[in-house]
Amino acid sequence: MDYEQSLAYIHSVMWQGSRPGLERITELLDKMGNPHKDLKVIHVTGTNGKGSFCAMLESILRHSGYKTGLFTSPYIEHFEERMMVNGEMISREMLAEITTEVRAVADTMSDLPTEFELITAIGFAFFSKMNCDICVIEAGMGGRLDSTNVFDAPILSVITGVALDHTAFLGDTTEKIAAEKAGILKQDRPVLIGNADDGALSVILNKAEELSCPVTKVDYANIENLKVDTDGSTFDFADRKNVRIPLLGMYQPRNAANVLCAVDILLGMGYRITEESLSKGLESTVWKARFEKLSSEPLVLYDGSHNPEGIAYAVSTVKALFGDSKVKLVTGVMEDKDHSGMAVALASVAESVFTVTPNNPRSYDCHKFAKEFSDCGIPAKGYDNIDEAVSAALSHRPELPLIGLGSLYLYSDFKKALNKYL
Repeated sequence: MDYEQSLAYIHSVMWQGSRPGLERITELLDKMGNPHKDLKVIHVTGTNGKGSFCAMLESILRHSGYKTGLFTSPYIEHFEERMMVNGEMISREMLAEITTEVRAVADTMSDLPTEFELITAIGFAFFSKMNCDICVIEAGMGGRLDSTNVFDAPILSVITGVALDHTAFLGDTTEKIAAEKAGILKQDRPVLIGNADDGALSVILNKAEELSCPVTKVDYANIENLKVDTDGSTFDFADRKNVRIPLLGMYQPRNAANVLCAVDILLGMGYRITEESLSKGLESTVWKARFEKLSSEPLVLYDGSHNPEGIAYAVSTVKALFGDSKVKLVTGVMEDKDHSGMAVALASVAESVFTVTPNNPRSYDCHKFAKEFSDCGIPAKGYDNIDEAVSAALSHRPELPLIGLGSLYLYSDFKKALNKYL
């Protein structure tokens, strides 16, 4: 198969939908010769922050001289972003080659793999072929039954945080969600825990005790002297002073604190990470759609927050960056999200809102979303065409910052529309 045929195969309709479980991925990897067995991995789950965590930690490890693999989801602009080695996306030729190999095996299975299981198997085979020293693996959803959860002894398991999201699959309380995420813990292997309420933390700690996992809980009270602007954040964390990250968002210092604690765990295991490579790794981290600055003049940002915790951080970030000044929003979300709650929260920082329907069958109607903002007293209008929404937003009060916000599925189209007018 060539590249286009490979993508068509991976996205084939017969595998649409989520079917949690490890039976298919285990069988598929076994028939492939278990390429994941050779990998040294840091396995990461969490409701929010896991992608940013993975990006920062991978960058640090790469700048420390390790050959790194990075597996993340979903992709933002290019499918190949899902699997990278040393910061470079898998080539189209390599993707086609490995997908052809995986298909030869998958087609023999009576219970065909899901789309994400195919992607997982391709990613693990890629990292094995490239002889990566260490791989940072982001779970897709949950943890216990996620197809990435096939490693018997990860270097480190990470739960960046627990909050309500994907409740139809993971449970309607933080305790239930924590139980799913704690499913990545493995016997005697260390675990790092980020943001979690008392109930969720108790669930994770009980699982850690059951498996004799050494536990590190991140203490965010150690974040001090925080300074934020539209170029990033600077802060102190415990003994480290003037930590600089280019990622915007009030949530990013916490994500960076998680990373710093992970680095300390790795140092204790004998991994070579100097303070210089740590700083260079953090300062060179690139992570799309997380309060990413797309333009300076006019100032345009994009943030993919789409659940209650993420939206709360988005609001706090806008207030930290712009004080009492309001912003313009172009936003669209999936129908299964708390869109009415988002409207209420965002009303405190929005001067005007331009809603769109993301290019996804699960999207929420833009006109209904606009009405929810209008009901909060914020001028809002729905646009069936994102180009028209972005054009209207840019021309309206050009002195105000413009923020694209909501679904990650909106990012690519927002960026393309923006580039037409800048």
